Amino acid sequence: MFSIYDYSFDISEKFIAQKPSEHRDKSKLFVLNRETGHFSHKIFYEIYDLLSPDDVLVVNNTEVIPGRLFGHKETGGKAEILILDYANSFENHSNKDDFICDCIIKASKKTKPGTNLFFDQGLKAKVISRQDEICTLKFSCKDDFNNYLYRIGRVPLPPYIRRDTDTSPDEISYQTVYASQKGAIAAPTAGLHFTKKLFEKLRLKGIKIVEITLHVGYGTFLPVRIPDIRKHKMHSEWYHITEKSADIINQAKANGCRIVAVGTTSVRTLEYASDKNGIISHGSGRCDLFIYPGYRFKIVDSMITNFHLPESTLLMLISAFAGRKRVLEAYKEALNNDYRFYSYGDAMYII
Repeated sequence: MFSIYDYSFDISEKFIAQKPSEHRDKSKLFVLNRETGHFSHKIFYEIYDLLSPDDVLVVNNTEVIPGRLFGHKETGGKAEILILDYANSFENHSNKDDFICDCIIKASKKTKPGTNLFFDQGLKAKVISRQDEICTLKFSCKDDFNNYLYRIGRVPLPPYIRRDTDTSPDEISYQTVYASQKGAIAAPTAGLHFTKKLFEKLRLKGIKIVEITLHVGYGTFLPVRIPDIRKHKMHSEWYHITEKSADIINQAKANGCRIVAVGTTSVRTLEYASDKNGIISHGSGRCDLFIYPGYRFKIVDSMITNFHLPESTLLMLISAFAGRKRVLEAYKEALNNDYRFYSYGDAMYII
């Protein structure tokens, strides 16, 4: 269970969702009992019937930024930029006309320190330093960098979504309805299935909805490139848990209530921020927790998630939660029933 090849499975491109569902809460929902292996097929809005009034639903309220910029070098060669660690850089930023942050640059040739980059509307950047794939850039502009970003930047969709981002309103569809904290470069996609109306129904049922923040970044999607998964190192991502959220979760655990995490990012944040006794601490930090089979969960009792890529850390996480063989059997069943996979795909509820 520690070999990368233990998490392989075949999937045809026809199962990879290229567009969001027409209605968020009408995606398919695969319900898996991790103890018995029993499964059932439902529609996502039926999650209302599967949750109990004493449950605590934990969601990641990060907001995806339009962190994909298209420009060119002084030579005229094209350069595509993906902004990383936006929230931390923005929080520590005092000068509105210059903004320094880490980025990944996609260009025909490797960009070196000192390289100048040019974008629309007069936005410029210089490569200050480079370490492996990550470059530190200093952006220069005539007013607040944030204004430029939201005028000319695009939503950074995953590479397996092969279409022009301008053909679909991804600025809305690739964002949860509760997103409020800017900083992610990818959506916590399990949350895309919820609507405001469904949330209101859940609250009226008595279910507590608790928000935490983990800005989904490079680390979540970095491929595992070594045969022994135990040697893989996660890149850290910034998180924040308020004192109120921590108190609600801790009280619920003390009362024997279920903690239902929406998405793997919520799972990792909760588990990282808890001590050996399963007590959540409030505050901010950098989460680099890699969960794979053998991990003992302290906080999360159930989770809502999407269907993930083969050999990914996300697949390893849910395998740790529900068992590798059981998860792969569930994936096979989902494929046999035409479920849509990955970011814009259907959902799974593991109880």
